[in-house]
This record gives sequence, C-alpha cells and structure tokens, in this order.
Amino acid sequence: MISSVAIFCGSQNGKNPIYLQHAKTLGTLLAQNNIHIVYGGGNAGIMGAIANSCLDNGGQVTGIIPRMLVEKEHAHTQLSQIHIVEDMHTRKQMMYSLCEAILILPGGNGTLDEMFETITWNVLNIHNKRIILLNTAGFYDALIKHMEIMRQEGFLYTPNKVILCNSPEEIIERLKLTRD
Repeated sequence: MISSVAIFCGSQNGKNPIYLQHAKTLGTLLAQNNIHIVYGGGNAGIMGAIANSCLDNGGQVTGIIPRMLVEKEHAHTQLSQIHIVEDMHTRKQMMYSLCEAILILPGGNGTLDEMFETITWNVLNIHNKRIILLNTAGFYDALIKHMEIMRQEGFLYTPNKVILCNSPEEIIERLKLTRD
C-alpha cells in the first residue's frame, strides 16, 4: 500500500459543496489508512479542508509553500511539518520527491499546471508515480474528453496513465493496489 501522497487541489472551495465534502472525506480516509499527505501548505479552500480533516483524524500532513504564497494561501500553522521554499518549481519538485503517488482534486490553473507537469514527468520517465484524478461530480469530464482527443489526433507519444476515480473511497481502494 502507498504510504504517502502528494495532493494538488484548489485553494478555494468551488461552488458545488461536494468538492469540499470529498476533500474532507478523503482527508479522513487517508488518516485512517496511515497515508501521509504532502500538499501545498495552505489553510484555505479544499486544500485546507483536506489537511484539517487528516490532522483532525490523527494523520500526518507536510506542507510545502512558496514564500510568496504564505499570506495569500494562508499558510497552515498546525501541520506536522511545513517547508517554506523560494518558488513554485521548488515546491513541486519537493512534493514529488516526498510522495509515492499523486492525487489531483478539483482546482484552478495551478492545479492543472501541477497535474500536467506530473503527467509529463511520467511520460518522460522522470518519475513513475501513480496519478489519480478525483473527478468529483464530473468536474474533469471536459478535460478527460480533451485528453482523449489529443491521443486520437496523434499528439501524445503514449497514452496518459491517469487513473480516474469518482469518490474518495475509490481512491483509497486504488492506493491499496500494488500495481495498476
């Protein structure tokens, strides 16, 4: 079973309450399964919700936040461990190095940047970490369709190895598998 995950997600709650609910449920399930969270270090939005839920249930959470975002994303002060780094590139690289798998929840531009960099690194064999996309309430349906179009139109060297899940419980089941 995977023992640590990097989580990329929004620093806002989004409009549909299910985004926040899924984040809280996932945080609880990760704590209950002794899976360490490595995330962006903020205490806002679903990013903060997943960290707080994990901590409230006895889990371990490491935050990695660029100095420029300490105030904007309200750096979390109750984490198991926090690293304040110089820039976004250092943040992402450190998050990748501290995890065994990557979880993508709903989010905005930053989340998409992190997701596509992770996918690209997998394709280039920079790492070979499991990437799981939580498609809460169909949030990523259009993006999934576009990724299929990229494949059909010959713009991908290999298919993107992204595991799609529709619930936090499904993510936990996928993390328990030794190979996908």
